Amino acid sequence: MRKLLQTFLVLLALSAISGCVYQPPMSQGNVLEQTDIDQVEVGMTQSQVRFLLGTPMIDDPFHKNRWDYVYFLKIGRQAAGFKRWVSIDFVDGRVSEIIENQELSPKL
Repeated sequence: MRKLLQTFLVLLALSAISGCVYQPPMSQGNVLEQTDIDQVEVGMTQSQVRFLLGTPMIDDPFHKNRWDYVYFLKIGRQAAGFKRWVSIDFVDGRVSEIIENQELSPKL
């Protein structure tokens, strides 16, 4: 009986400890400042955009003429506190449209 009680207490302690695992802050994507995004203008070349914003986060083979810059910051187990998604469309290698403030999944 005593051995069974000890086993139960060990299992109870292990289950309690397993819920206390530290999760560090997680930052994913391109950190974009609004001042950098504001400098992108219609008519700029792809190399100019890459110089300002860096390499795009998503390289979508189905949308070769669109670059997506996605960023989110998640601290611990909380939902992402800061999210940003900017898409830039190109026609003939030049910016044709800049789409800001797109919604990311609320599950992030």
